Formats: sequence, C-alpha cells, structure tokens
Amino acid sequence: SEDELFDLALLRLEEARKYGTAALEIKSGYGLNLDSELKMLRIIRRLKENSPIPVKATFLGAHAVRLEYKERREDYIQLIVNEMLPQVAGEGLADYCDVFCDKGFFSPEETDRILQAGWKYGLKPKIHANELGITGGVQVGIANRAISVDHLEHTGEAEIEALKNSETLPT
Repeated sequence: SEDELFDLALLRLEEARKYGTAALEIKSGYGLNLDSELKMLRIIRRLKENSPIPVKATFLGAHAVRLEYKERREDYIQLIVNEMLPQVAGEGLADYCDVFCDKGFFSPEETDRILQAGWKYGLKPKIHANELGITGGVQVGIANRAISVDHLEHTGEAEIEALKNSETLPT
C-alpha cells in the first residue's frame, strides 16, 4: 500500500540522512503506467512534506517502454505526453522530467518530444544519456536546457565540447 511504501521509504531516507546525506532526488519510473507512476510520486510528495532534508521528485515515466507497447511505442509516448505528464503536473507531483535516451530505450527525437511536453507543464528536464552507447542524448539534453545528463559511460569529443559550452551538468 502507499502507507507501507511511505513508511519503508521514510526509514531509508532517515538512514541516508544519518550517513550525512543533505538532500535527495527520488525518481519514479518503475511502474510505467499512470497509476503506478502517480503512486510513486505521491509517496515522494509525502516524503518531501515529512523530511528534515530537501527532497526533489523526478518523473521518469520514460524509463523504458512497457512490454505491451513494444510494437506500439508511439502509443506509449502519447500516453506519457497526453496523460501522465498532465496528471503529474496537475497534482504538482514532480520537479523534473527525466527520459532514458539510449540504445533500445528512447531516441533523441522521442526524448525531445517528451522533454518539450514536460517543459510545457513546468517540469525541468534531466536525461539518462549515453549509458549504453553514444546516441545523441547529451546533445538533446543540452538543446532542452536539461539540468543534467546522467550516466555518460560512453562520451566522445563531440559530447565533451557540447557540454563545455552549456549550462547542463554532466554526471
């Protein structure tokens, strides 16, 4: 239940704080449907309200494409853009919108569409990029004024040069 998940998460938050953690970012992205994403983000909101340290919430509905949408990925993107993002923003559940832009996940073009939709609702972009290969994720993150591009296990000179001249943080 939401209450059980909240209680468990609050224990983990307190343990992290005892080790010196001064702020947390918590992401959704493990349900990949409207109800599960909202459930996770509502729990995060409760943590924010009860935490002695700052907590930021990130909507990561574009962490992967649900299996039932494997052959209909455009339908899943439409679900994110037209249903998930408006609901998340309407309830004030997230600070950021994140996309896993990488091989086998979301293309730079798809990522751009999702991040643009997030901006429309006031959600600042973040990106999982170049974890599995050089895919253009860094560049699409920079183009969308992403706060950060995360992972970056595969980074070339073009990505480094683009990051040097941007406000986007590589992590």
